[in-house]
Amino acid sequence: MTSSPSADDAAVSAQTQPGTSAETAPQDTGGMPPALPSAMPRQDLRRAPPAAQRRLANVKGQALRRLAVLVPAAALAIFGAYEMHAVLSLDSMTVLEWCLWALFVVTFSPIALAAVTAVAGFVRQWQLSLRPPLQAQLADFAPQGRTAVLMPCYNEDAAAIAASLHAMLADLQQQYGDRALQWFDWFLLSDTRVPERALQEEEAISLLRQRWPTAGLYYRRRTINTDSKSGNLHQFCEQWGARYDYLLTLDADSLLSAHALLGLVYRIEHEPRAGLVQTVPRLIDGVSLTARLQQFANAIYGPIVASGLAAWTNPSGNYWGHNAIIRRQAFMEAAGLPHLPGKPPFGGAILSHDFVEAALMRRAGWQILIADDLPGSYEEAPPSIVDMAIRDRRWCQGNLQHARVICARGLHWVSRAHLATGIMSYVSSVLWLLLVLVGLMLAMQAQYIRPDYFSSDSFLPVWPRQDAPRALRLFFITMGVLLVPKLMGTLLYLLRKSLRRSAGGAARLLRNVLFETLLSILIAPVMMCVHSAAVLAVLAGSTTKWNAQRRDDGTLPWGQLLRRHKWHMVLGLALGAAAWFNSWALLAWLSPMLVGLLLAVPISAWTASPKIGRWFAERGWLQTPEENQPPAPLLLRKQVECDYAARIGATAPLLEQLAQPELVARHLALTLPPQQPQTRDIPPALALARVKLEDARSQRDALAWLTPAELGFVLADRTLFAQLAALPR
Repeated sequence: MTSSPSADDAAVSAQTQPGTSAETAPQDTGGMPPALPSAMPRQDLRRAPPAAQRRLANVKGQALRRLAVLVPAAALAIFGAYEMHAVLSLDSMTVLEWCLWALFVVTFSPIALAAVTAVAGFVRQWQLSLRPPLQAQLADFAPQGRTAVLMPCYNEDAAAIAASLHAMLADLQQQYGDRALQWFDWFLLSDTRVPERALQEEEAISLLRQRWPTAGLYYRRRTINTDSKSGNLHQFCEQWGARYDYLLTLDADSLLSAHALLGLVYRIEHEPRAGLVQTVPRLIDGVSLTARLQQFANAIYGPIVASGLAAWTNPSGNYWGHNAIIRRQAFMEAAGLPHLPGKPPFGGAILSHDFVEAALMRRAGWQILIADDLPGSYEEAPPSIVDMAIRDRRWCQGNLQHARVICARGLHWVSRAHLATGIMSYVSSVLWLLLVLVGLMLAMQAQYIRPDYFSSDSFLPVWPRQDAPRALRLFFITMGVLLVPKLMGTLLYLLRKSLRRSAGGAARLLRNVLFETLLSILIAPVMMCVHSAAVLAVLAGSTTKWNAQRRDDGTLPWGQLLRRHKWHMVLGLALGAAAWFNSWALLAWLSPMLVGLLLAVPISAWTASPKIGRWFAERGWLQTPEENQPPAPLLLRKQVECDYAARIGATAPLLEQLAQPELVARHLALTLPPQQPQTRDIPPALALARVKLEDARSQRDALAWLTPAELGFVLADRTLFAQLAALPR
């Protein structure tokens, strides 16, 4: 925190830039470096690359590691299917019972794989703890190739972005000296459409350039947002990618330590077959209970799951779209995304591009590695259930699109498994909901046939001709399998002294695990309904777009929450009424789900409240290692975020900027030459902006006539902005 913007600016300049000046700095005066166009061909999903290009390499011991995970997972799934069949088949099975069995098998199999993967992750994490850290190997390392750090943004908080970029530069300089600043070029790739946000981004990049004159800091805002985020990155590659050996992709909320930045370069340079190295981001800086819940689970259970995934999928791992380094040659040669035939939601541009890009690069023979042993990679979590729902709606459409990709020619079978997992991550919610409904129908059917079918000594409904003791045993087995990742993560923290201390000690850790589990149980039914609704909306033909995400405050008025959660409460009432008229035992059996649905509005409000979140944080609830010992880049970001917020928040309105020649010149320098789209591709807002500028007699007239969308195009087009600036005031 800073006492005043001017004091902080002086302190930052003195602390982070000793011996440098703008006059001696090799800083480009425009928004971007000189272009070096290179082709990035779109891939054909119906035709695999020639066998000579598919340099598929076996990794020693990989087959045994995969068998060690997949065979026990398959055995556990088969055991669950057998037990469920035994429960239902004392007599001939009805159609409803067969449906229940099929739904159970399909939903139990993924959690069986997740459980065995978690056990493998526990073993791998224990082995990693015995190895020397990678940091020790970076002291004398100097990269041979050039790396472009790419941060796409869309209507984001420019001050937060600037503070994060500043923190990463400061940590890099402090850890490895001024020379390290020359190893990376930093690009803010904007698709922002809100004019005020675009002007703030220009102020942010200008401030960063003033404070870091020797660093390569660049800014580009597209006129037309073709293919959203994936198109943003692909257009960069086609124009400037050939200048670099590696691309390090970030999100607008990403934060990487200096060791993580250099460690990624070290890893990809020392593995020439690696096309992509993906870190495992840790969630940080959460305020609300929703955000803190996610970051606690991510800290305690996430490493176990990620290490288990790395254990059996590497070198055919996955890409999560950010906090990863990519070999530019591999990406441009193999990962050009095609447009899927047909219209959205299943056709058109691929929304969840990362999974597909990883699969295409693996198809071409490049390794995709999950670097579960490389710490220092961070991001932020959505602050509320509503924000999670908005994000997941877009992800759901993108993942369901993978049904059109999963059968592409030449994909590695593990890549197909990643695509299938992405699809199932949303479809499984529909299946779980159907499982509940079919079970309820069976209970009601049994009640109709035999009114007194709940035994006094069993909490589980005893269906006609079904094995109740075996069903109860299967229930506890299923719950145990579901909780294995939590148990393995907690056990790892309890057994390792350093981890145990970082989580506040054993007692606080166990208390927080219990609290996280109970809170997750309340939220899970709502998210099941959210995901089910998203799947049904996509199947019905509804589509969505890339929207800006809220990062800090997720609160909404109670009226809006009521509108968003009304159908969740209706479902809770319907299920509760059906159980009420059937049996008290069934009502009690469904009570965890019913409580979450009936209290969806207050749960959503309370878990989004920053005030409530801070109250729990002050008392150590859901404490993570990053809170107990904040990482260096997070501390550096907090030192400057208030100053950047004050300075960028005070960005002059456009009309005032038009009266200052130096700001007009700055904007023109940061704006690319106009694109030349085909006539049929010109957006209507761009065409209207041209007409209005031709008719305007003054800047005030033009700004009064232009809509925000039209003004956004004017700011992104050098010719149109110059035309606006030339008008009388």
